[in-house]
Amino acid sequence: MDLQRLQWLILLFALVIALVTETSYVYAGDIVHDDDSAPKKPGCENEFVLVKVQTWVDGIEDREFVGVGARFGTKIASKEKNANRTSLTLSDPRDGCSAPKSKVAGVIMVERGHCKFTAKANNAEAAGATAVLIMNNQKELYKMVCDPGETDLDIHIPAVMLPQDAGASLEKMITNTSSVSVQLYSPGRPAVDIAEVFLWLMAVGTILCASYWSAWSAREAANEHDKELKDASDEILNDKGSSASGAVNINMTSAVLFVVIASCFLIVLYKLMSSWFLDLLVVLFCIGGTEGLQTCLVALLSRWFKRAGDSYIKLPFFGAVSYLTLAVSPFCITFAVVWGVYRNVSFAWIGQDILGIALIITVLQIVHIPNLKVGTVLLSCAFLYDIFWVFVSKKVFHESVMIVVARGDKSGEDGVPMLLKIPRIFDPWGGYSIIGFGDILLPGLLIAFSLRFDWLAKKSLRAGYFFWEMFAYGLGLLITYVALNLMDGHGQPALLYIVPFTLGTFFALGKKRGELNILWSIGEPERLCPHVRLQPSQESDEETILRVG
Repeated sequence: MDLQRLQWLILLFALVIALVTETSYVYAGDIVHDDDSAPKKPGCENEFVLVKVQTWVDGIEDREFVGVGARFGTKIASKEKNANRTSLTLSDPRDGCSAPKSKVAGVIMVERGHCKFTAKANNAEAAGATAVLIMNNQKELYKMVCDPGETDLDIHIPAVMLPQDAGASLEKMITNTSSVSVQLYSPGRPAVDIAEVFLWLMAVGTILCASYWSAWSAREAANEHDKELKDASDEILNDKGSSASGAVNINMTSAVLFVVIASCFLIVLYKLMSSWFLDLLVVLFCIGGTEGLQTCLVALLSRWFKRAGDSYIKLPFFGAVSYLTLAVSPFCITFAVVWGVYRNVSFAWIGQDILGIALIITVLQIVHIPNLKVGTVLLSCAFLYDIFWVFVSKKVFHESVMIVVARGDKSGEDGVPMLLKIPRIFDPWGGYSIIGFGDILLPGLLIAFSLRFDWLAKKSLRAGYFFWEMFAYGLGLLITYVALNLMDGHGQPALLYIVPFTLGTFFALGKKRGELNILWSIGEPERLCPHVRLQPSQESDEETILRVG
């Protein structure tokens, strides 16, 4: 197996993996269950909000936990300065289903189970508690609601559900120390965080760079092909060889198979998601990221080190490898390995984004869609795939399969690495804004095709398709983030908005300019073959011969 075929195998696998993570969302302590399933009534109509639980142990500030406020009870202060700091005690009995044995002078913590949430809150309030923390029996945050027949809802203290691990930590603090106090408040999340702006710029900039590299390579290949034809013999003229650029063209069958294989792989990830399986994905991402970073650096540095880029050495298994590739490879491998080892540190997102962007650019440079027909099939299948696995899968699996896989809910870690992410800088809840590789790669294939067509047709920026396709993509992604914020950070399939904008723009412009048939079936502008460009005297002789014939 030579280096180029190995490269194709890695990058095509990366394209399939990218389909698995085609959703954009914000995450920071997400809560389970949909608001639609929680009935509202007088006394039970609070909005569900995340709650910060700051702790102090013997007067020294300690850990901070995150809970979720109940549908019932009083609202929680939104600003830290307005929140009171009070002592925390364990309920006796622990489940809080009957009145505590002694009066409470602050916040009380009870266990979930054996009675209704409202009964626990009423008992805590009757004992003098200022708030009640309910420890869940699962790791997730759970929304506390009222049963349809409940009437005892005149509750004047806040109630907060804590995940099991947070409750266990607080319980350990109380039993091992003399004094534990807490402060409850629920700061609002900003409507727009600057992280989303940077993420938008990263996605658009990645496609922009990849498209220009792809178009430049295609134009160089076309010019080289024209040069060969000018001096070609009849045998060469009749040869319909493969693409001189070395690109991999996706056909109709591959377009459909990509989505089918990605769906199967998504199910495997969903069923087998665990820490070891996530580690396997990290290894695969590091291999693909190394290949992508190496390809980008070699292409960039070959402008200054042309001799090293054009000189090759033959290696076992890899075949012919340039000296520049040999020089760059150790750095790329080291970069990926260091990121893999330290991927859980706070600034590891920078390395993940660098590897991810390099991988996306390399895939878009090597993998091409040959015409609008293939692009339409690929994006339409991905559009349906996105909707099904984000929304419809909830009906079958009782949760959104794609979001569960992307977040790594079942692995106990931060989710699959095939994502670009940026920390939310001004969000008091922290977390990340992220976008899946597929939301950049798949539209990027269509946009790169538009620029290749424009350059081969020698179209200006305004008269071509690329500018309008980039505008459509940027607008579709912008609408995705608007929808994301309107849905309180719940995952949104970006292709739901991007595909109609990009494909619709291509079809509308192609129809208006009368080029839709060429775009749909051929994918390249009509060009005169250089070998039939004859001199005026030759043209006259040719006409005479043709007439005689």
